Amino acid sequence: MTTEYTGGSDPKRIMELLWGAPERTRRGPKPRLTAAQIVEAATEIADTEGLAALSMRRVAERLGVTAMSLYTYVPGKAELLDLMLDRVCAETAKPDDVPGGWRARLELVARETWALYMRHPWLLHVATNRPVLGPNLIARYDYELRAVDGVGLTDIEMDLVVTMVGDYVHGAVRSALAAVSVPKESGKTDDEWWAELSPLLEQVYDPERFPVATRVGAAAGEEYAAPLDPARAFEFGLARMLDGVAALVEGR
Repeated sequence: MTTEYTGGSDPKRIMELLWGAPERTRRGPKPRLTAAQIVEAATEIADTEGLAALSMRRVAERLGVTAMSLYTYVPGKAELLDLMLDRVCAETAKPDDVPGGWRARLELVARETWALYMRHPWLLHVATNRPVLGPNLIARYDYELRAVDGVGLTDIEMDLVVTMVGDYVHGAVRSALAAVSVPKESGKTDDEWWAELSPLLEQVYDPERFPVATRVGAAAGEEYAAPLDPARAFEFGLARMLDGVAALVEGR
């Protein structure tokens, strides 16, 4: 899957689209579409068919219009991608009223981000080194920071903690999404794959050569009934990461 990059759009036009600047005056009949409808259709395509399937032509087909007509509303795919990213950022819950202090709030941030990736797997293939400075993305960044505001961290530490949580979820969710897609892509369930591989492995595998891997691998396989448990690994890693943040906060 090719990585797409945000920030490649026309700066003036994307800021107009993101922040709701007045629509340009058009002559003729009332427009059939809105930018929001186009973004909605594009997001549905990316969700169901993947980011590689997304194009202005494909969106136009879904909406029953010509591809050229879309450019009246959205200048191109770069702007469309930026709008899609800002749109989905509005879906995450805000942790302001969560009881339990900063830790519970950060847990919610992490789990909401996990759920967002699971709903929109194409987000994994969008690089945001040049972030989309839209209202929803900025609002999300603001309430994520508020999760650790006032606990004794510096502003830079607050930013680093939020970034760390986001990076952790980004990495963890890759494994979860792969576990979902592998059976579909390979045409085999995990049980079918293992049943085929296991007899072959037994012919070459020496447990005495790899004693720790043998012991732990057997225990993990019995526990998970699968090669791995991405959701459990996510929860375990999240708890250990927050333990580290707790040590930093308590050190203040």
